[in-house]
Amino acid sequence: MIHNMNLSVRIRQRISSCPGIRMVSFAGALLAIALVSAAPCGAQSDHSAPQGRLITSHGVEVNPVTHKVYAVNEGAGMVAVIDERTGATKLVKVGDGPIALAVNSKTNRIYVVNTDSGNISVIDGAGDAVIATVKGGSHPYTIALDEVTNKVYATNTYSDFVAVIDGATNSVQPLSVGSADGIAVDPRTNTIFLTTYEDPWIRIVNGATGAMTKVKVGPHIWGIAFDQELNTLYLAHTGTADVTALNENTLNVTKISVGAIPCAVAVNPLTQRLYAVNYGDQTLSVIDARTSEVLATLPVGKHPQAVAVDAVHNRVYVANVHGNSVTAIDGAKNAVIGTYNAGNNPYALAIDPEGIHLYAANYGETPVTSVPVSQ
Repeated sequence: MIHNMNLSVRIRQRISSCPGIRMVSFAGALLAIALVSAAPCGAQSDHSAPQGRLITSHGVEVNPVTHKVYAVNEGAGMVAVIDERTGATKLVKVGDGPIALAVNSKTNRIYVVNTDSGNISVIDGAGDAVIATVKGGSHPYTIALDEVTNKVYATNTYSDFVAVIDGATNSVQPLSVGSADGIAVDPRTNTIFLTTYEDPWIRIVNGATGAMTKVKVGPHIWGIAFDQELNTLYLAHTGTADVTALNENTLNVTKISVGAIPCAVAVNPLTQRLYAVNYGDQTLSVIDARTSEVLATLPVGKHPQAVAVDAVHNRVYVANVHGNSVTAIDGAKNAVIGTYNAGNNPYALAIDPEGIHLYAANYGETPVTSVPVSQ
């Protein structure tokens, strides 16, 4: 299944129209740290939110086989591990500035991107200990893996390659496909999708041959989801208030109008419903993926950042990063059914395979919160 992701923001355009975005020096360039750290265009700043942080949607993941939860703790250089069956917790020391991770449930390996160390920690899920540290480039950012080929892909925000890790040997090879912020993988076709925030072209790479195809989809992509039944990739565009649908087979592109500053998308594969989180107007757009019709626009919490779908129970959960909460939606009725405390600045979500527990990645001393949602 293709992995959701969010992008780092490297804005060379529209800076003058976004005075709320905090700029920091990073690798000789300007990096706009947005969503949790500052207000995008049209949104009000929240001084309680952390400043100067990178964000991804991969701050927390669940291994569906072992029922363990893994969450990064950026400030401490740790990964928190929670065993759902026993409630036991453990902290695993990794590199500096861990910001994203990915779980290979087949091999029980967890890969942690340490952006400040410029490397990737490999954790053996059997003992939850680091067994290898591999080079990831100067500033590795986000990560995706292919369980079929046992390959792991890590982007670099300011380098012209993607680090490719062989899961069997932990050897690393560069994939020279240009600078990339975001990545997603379709293991059915061994295809890698790469985006750069200000680049209007998405790059589609054949994982077997390295051949690359470029398709123009528009700039300012900040989220991606995939519907396997429809073979369609969905890309959220923060600048144009729309979601682009890209057919993986035909490469045809269509646009779906949603709310202000869409920053995350997710699909329920059982109902073919597409959900777009609109950070700017604090809503969730519910879309029929088969017809591209917007079925409902629902109010959620303060500046939503992430979305997760529980396909088993037809529930949708939205993380409200400035509201310290999660909004729960009934997917059958397209109705909000509750709001739950989710810790400090929840920015990413993960659901266990049975849809019983929801976890939110947080900024601050507590890196993960178990959100007590009801079914």
